[in-house]
Amino acid sequence: MTATTIPPEGFAPHFRKSPLTDPWEPIYSRRLEDRVIIGVYVREPHTNSRGMVHGGLVAALADNAMGLSCGQVLLAEGRKPEGGLVTVSLAIDFIGAAKLGQWVAFDTQYLKAGKTLCFAQAFITADGQVIGRADARFKLT
Repeated sequence: MTATTIPPEGFAPHFRKSPLTDPWEPIYSRRLEDRVIIGVYVREPHTNSRGMVHGGLVAALADNAMGLSCGQVLLAEGRKPEGGLVTVSLAIDFIGAAKLGQWVAFDTQYLKAGKTLCFAQAFITADGQVIGRADARFKLT
């Protein structure tokens, strides 16, 4: 690892792999008691034609982080959804952009869960500056 690819303290290679995110590796995550934070250094495969992080990557990783956070809190409450969680609604507010080499983090907040739905939000930052906000609802299956 070079100095620009060493993740911030507390982050490790992301524990959840998927065919969608494989081309975006390395992806890092940090598990806390009440949430999962995902982070990535912006590389060329993460960018659009203007050299900024692609909105699709932002949406996918925000969705991933929020879903994992909901699952982690539900598990801690003894409520393991049998079939997992499925995204039913996802909204993203793009406030800024991230460029090559910046550390983009998806810091989540579990809001609440009912019998069938779980609610979460995320703030997306590039080198500590907010570039987006997301909120999602997940169906407990």
